[in-house]
Amino acid sequence: MTQDLLIDSPINGTPISLADVRDKIFSSGAAGCGIAIKNPDGKIVAPFDGTVKFFASPGVLGLKSFGGVELLIHVGLNTCKLVGESFRPQVEVGDTIERGQILLTFDATEIERAGFDATTPVVVTNPENFGEIVFRCGERKIIAQEKILHATEESSNGFSPSIA
Repeated sequence: MTQDLLIDSPINGTPISLADVRDKIFSSGAAGCGIAIKNPDGKIVAPFDGTVKFFASPGVLGLKSFGGVELLIHVGLNTCKLVGESFRPQVEVGDTIERGQILLTFDATEIERAGFDATTPVVVTNPENFGEIVFRCGERKIIAQEKILHATEESSNGFSPSIA
């Protein structure tokens, strides 16, 4: 039996379905299961305790929780072309991270001004290891499974998954 998963969103903004992201790798689900955040606030925080596994570019980072969750955070779409402009990493590969710790700051307005979409996909890259995957975004819970986005109100009576 697989374990259900609840993850705090690592970024504030407006959650949308991956199916609505204008990048086929994310919208098709090929990168994994998750959500995307439109109008991001410019700060990525650790959604769990774990380690920084990689920075594929200054705005693309991979995390791994001590519970085994592998998370990809891709700030903006095609932002690798910015060559590090607008991004200020606060951690390095191999660092141990704690939930709530600032990992990366960025200027979403500058990204948009440069002609890029600042929408930020947040993807569990090993969803096969878990049951239902839910992202907590402020007061809402977003169920992320096979490109489905369903918001529910935060409640102490409903869903009670394990937290990675």
